[in-house]
Amino acid sequence: MPDNSGQEAPLSISPLDLNRRSVVLGGLGAAGMAAFAPRLAGAQGRSETLLVVQELGPNSLDMQGVGSNQTVNGLSWNCYDRLLTYAAKTLPDGTMSYDREKLAPELAESWEVAADGMSCTFKLRKDAKFHDGTPVTAKDVKWSFDRAVKVGGFPTFQMSAGSLEKPEQFVVVDDHTFRIDYIRKDKMLLFNVAVVVPFIINSELARKNATPEDPWALAWLKNNEAGGGAYKIESWKPGSETVLTRFDDWKSGPLPKVKRVIARDVPSAGTRRAMLERGDADISSGFAPRDFEQIIKEGKVKVSGVPIPNALWYVALNTAKPPFDNVKLRQAIAWAMPYEQIQTSAFFGRAVPMYGGTAEVSKPVWPQPFPYVTDLDKAKALLKEAGFEAGLETTLSLDTGTATVGEPTAILIQENLAKIGIKAAIEKIPGANWRTTLNKKELPLALNRFSGWLDYPEYYFYWNFHGNNSIFNISSYKNKEMDALIDKARFTTDAAEYDRTVKDFIALCMRDVPVVPLNQPIHDVAMQKGISSYEFWFHREPDYRQFAKG
Repeated sequence: MPDNSGQEAPLSISPLDLNRRSVVLGGLGAAGMAAFAPRLAGAQGRSETLLVVQELGPNSLDMQGVGSNQTVNGLSWNCYDRLLTYAAKTLPDGTMSYDREKLAPELAESWEVAADGMSCTFKLRKDAKFHDGTPVTAKDVKWSFDRAVKVGGFPTFQMSAGSLEKPEQFVVVDDHTFRIDYIRKDKMLLFNVAVVVPFIINSELARKNATPEDPWALAWLKNNEAGGGAYKIESWKPGSETVLTRFDDWKSGPLPKVKRVIARDVPSAGTRRAMLERGDADISSGFAPRDFEQIIKEGKVKVSGVPIPNALWYVALNTAKPPFDNVKLRQAIAWAMPYEQIQTSAFFGRAVPMYGGTAEVSKPVWPQPFPYVTDLDKAKALLKEAGFEAGLETTLSLDTGTATVGEPTAILIQENLAKIGIKAAIEKIPGANWRTTLNKKELPLALNRFSGWLDYPEYYFYWNFHGNNSIFNISSYKNKEMDALIDKARFTTDAAEYDRTVKDFIALCMRDVPVVPLNQPIHDVAMQKGISSYEFWFHREPDYRQFAKG
């Protein structure tokens, strides 16, 4: 996102008070390593080019497309604008981060919530253009929002998390005025406008490449970019390299200092680390916790590590099918987990423990430690109460794309479960098939990680534990009491009621154990010491608009 400190003063919004009227103006070897050099010699100087090495590059140019991977979110963030963004704040360690409670202008230079709290009107920048020079208008915004709520799958569900559900809600007032009509008062609505999904597309260009069978140009936008963001795609070689160049006519924020970004796909963590430490690359992430521990100790490059808000590593238990539809069995699993071993031997301390908490939920915050520790005697007693004194056989599944920490974690879990009579065969599922397999909701036990873009407990629970059974509710957990509590927390405007309700649904989750939390992951990024202005974002992708090189 643009450097919000360089824009108009951001609007500070309480999550419980968005109803008031508010206005804001405003594998490579040595040859692969050396391959960077000739490219830079004929380009801008090294100080204006950011060299990125990443484990896995984008598999699409359209994050709303089916099966798009995590890296595509970063392309969307840098190559497209959204109406709003988040302001910035400084974390205790000096790292810049987005501020979950403060919105700031991006494509919309101002916005105003109606007096009755049932609509919001956005004034668009009149000088904004797409990369092909076409002026950005409210018609483009409407087409883009219509697409997000109609395309289906994750984008549509994400929009619904902020009560953005119907094309009729999105109104073109004039060329530079756009309005969202609310179907209900939802404190998440404006915050949802600022996440990755509702990016603004050059609708004229997209429609030219749409078909009756593909009205949202999914096929074309998978391989073509139609944005107006700070960067445009110069070239994209799937599985190899993505090159972005600065869009010098970008008006939605301060012009980035970095003119060119070269992002190379380098699957080998060892090669990426060597490139970084030799100065052949500027930034990388995705190393094993052990590597980050060593990198920090050696001090050749610097590391920014931020606990990911609203995120957990956990074991999901399939509550819809035997045997894990039995709550006592799920509780037994929770008491059998080798929490401390996982923390030290798989994560090397690069995570926040989520075990050993108090029995009573005293704060309405998420995530927070569950009141379980490793206690095999308690686990065996509950196993007996559940009717499984003789033990049982099951499978524990993990994504091979997370094998660096996932495999040692799974082995430790397997060993401890065996101590209470549960034989869990480890099933390794290729990363390319992981999401599809999870969506079938047939896995008995699954080791997974989830993070919610909007940092509020009810948002996390809406995705993972609500009876609407979203694609991320891999436990297939359904409980009407839980649904009522989540819905109440989402829509109440009473702060005291909100706090009580959040504590109640967290306590219910601790009792019912649809998942067993292990830890809160830390997002580590390694970079050259001369790199400055790195900013952490909820989507965990680098925001190239912020970087500067010294």
